[in-house]
Amino acid sequence: MKKSIVSALLLGVVLLFLYLPIVILAVYSFTDSTTIGAIRHFSLSNYRVLFTTPELKHMIGGTFLLAIGSALLATLLGTLGAIGAFYSRRVGKTTISILNQIPVINADVVTAFSLCIMLVVVCGVDKNTFFPLVIGHTILCAPFVYLSVTPKLKQMDSNYYEAALDLGATPLQALNKVILPHILPGILSGFVLSITLSLDDYFVTTYTKPATFDTISTYVVNATKGEQTEIKTALWALSTVIFIIVVIAVWMMNILAKNAEEVQDYEAI
Repeated sequence: MKKSIVSALLLGVVLLFLYLPIVILAVYSFTDSTTIGAIRHFSLSNYRVLFTTPELKHMIGGTFLLAIGSALLATLLGTLGAIGAFYSRRVGKTTISILNQIPVINADVVTAFSLCIMLVVVCGVDKNTFFPLVIGHTILCAPFVYLSVTPKLKQMDSNYYEAALDLGATPLQALNKVILPHILPGILSGFVLSITLSLDDYFVTTYTKPATFDTISTYVVNATKGEQTEIKTALWALSTVIFIIVVIAVWMMNILAKNAEEVQDYEAI
């Protein structure tokens, strides 16, 4: 009894530490306060500015378009890489796993400088295009998709693919009807994680983006240096909206993963 109480208290402290700052930010987003410290009146002015300012709407739309596009590419590459490594020999599997871990551990600023030098200086790619930015975000996110998909592949019987081929399926049919349904929860996790990483990235975006384009991360840094108080407080509302979207996405992802597991259990029976 005492052990369960202590465990509950420790869990409560951890959750409070993680979520209390976000709750406070959300509360301030519904006020007309210009600084953190004193709440004067509750208001929806921050949300009005957020959804009616053309500059902010353009920035948010471009950020999410970039995040979704690069996440799709990263999910495709990461999933194919994980499947290829899973069915490779031990030496190839180990080598791919090690190479995949390096971008995860490597500092973002190193990746940003490397991409800028390789794409712009060495390859001569025009920095005013979105090509370096999309490539940078894809490289940033793909290793995390690999890490999300690999555990699901390890949970699957490696003989399923060969069994499907023996029963007359083509390699593509075996991939679509056998492997992908089993690893779908990992693919969805990697896709959502890629979107989050893209939305959050600053260094890679800064060194690869066109001069006239801003994502949420670069815009926030520049806005906090200026004097536009109305824009600064509108970013509190933006942070709250992003958090709500993430909570809904995680909730839906868990439901889809649970449904996929139930389907697998039913097929196994």
